[in-house]
Amino acid sequence: MAEQYVATDKRNGLEVAVTGAFPPHPDDRIRIARTTTLFTRLMATILATENESERREGFMAVETQLEMADALIRQDQEEVRRLALDMMQRMGITQEQIDEMAQRIIEEIRKAEEGGGEDGGELPPPPQPQ
Repeated sequence: MAEQYVATDKRNGLEVAVTGAFPPHPDDRIRIARTTTLFTRLMATILATENESERREGFMAVETQLEMADALIRQDQEEVRRLALDMMQRMGITQEQIDEMAQRIIEEIRKAEEGGGEDGGELPPPPQPQ
C-alpha cells in the first residue's frame, strides 16, 4: 500500500505530496519528510520571485543541482563531470579557464603532497568568470 507525505509552504500555501512505498526505518522517514519540506520551500521561494528571468534562472539552478545529486548518488562520475562543466559554462567560465583551474589544482595537490607549497599547501581561490 502506498504511503504519502505532504509538505505545505506557510508563505503561499504551495503543497507538494510524495507518494510511494517508504522504507520502514524511522530515520529514512525523517529524511523523506525533511527533503520534501525543503523542496516545497525551495519551489515556493522560486515561484515568489517576481522577475521572470531570475525565476527561470532559479529553476535551472535547482534542476542542475538535483540532476547532479542524482548522478552523485548513482555514482555516475561521467554525468557528474558533464553537469559540472555545463554549469560552469552557463556561469560564463570558458573551457580554457576550466582547464587552467584543473591544472592549478593538480599542481597545488602535488605541492601539498611534497610537503607544502609556497602558501602552506592551501589551494588558491578559483579564477573569477569574465
